[in-house]
Amino acid sequence: MNILPNIKIIDLSLYLEKEKILILSDFHLGYEEALNKQGILIPRFQFEEIIKRLKKIFKKVKPSQIIINGDIKHEFGTISTQEWRHTLQLLDFLLEKAPVTIIKGNHDKIIKPITQKRNIEVIEEYRNNNILITHGDKLKKPEKTTIIAHEHPSIAFKERPSEKYKCFLLGKYKNSSLIVQPSFNLVTEGSNIVKNKLLSPFLKDIQNFQVFIVEDKVYKFKTVKDFD
Repeated sequence: MNILPNIKIIDLSLYLEKEKILILSDFHLGYEEALNKQGILIPRFQFEEIIKRLKKIFKKVKPSQIIINGDIKHEFGTISTQEWRHTLQLLDFLLEKAPVTIIKGNHDKIIKPITQKRNIEVIEEYRNNNILITHGDKLKKPEKTTIIAHEHPSIAFKERPSEKYKCFLLGKYKNSSLIVQPSFNLVTEGSNIVKNKLLSPFLKDIQNFQVFIVEDKVYKFKTVKDFD
């Protein structure tokens, strides 16, 4: 499904059709190990599930470039054992498909020791053809179309408030069309944008953003305020 002309939702990714760029975000690899260290016993299943979903995406598109829009790993100030192993394995998998660029997210303070092993560039933002791709934790000068991550948007129906669904959001920031993509972290559905405090400074009038829920396929709904 196209969220905007030339920009297609494919599962939890965005695909710029003209540029053949695949955009992924917020894997938060190592999240299970971080939870285990806090005494939360959760099996480490995420990496295998991520690869399964990515394989399905790559059956649909053949990108010429892959952009990871921040937070490929979870820990802020260190690199855990799980992060070393799974981040390198993920990068190796993606590099078999296309060159990879990483946009620095707020969790990517210590990422270069990993990316340098694969000669992958880490940048602050990507701009091309009136499109800005940035993680979303810091305000940037928008382009005609601005794509952010960071927020991990999910949403719940009034009738089933305990069930959350990952979703894309489409709205406005100043004169820019703003797309918010969900996380590729499969341990959690993310933050309920109706109930939880918003993180990104790009998000102001969230009530009027259109909602695209991702399940077995993409479901287009009206606006956030319809879920309140």
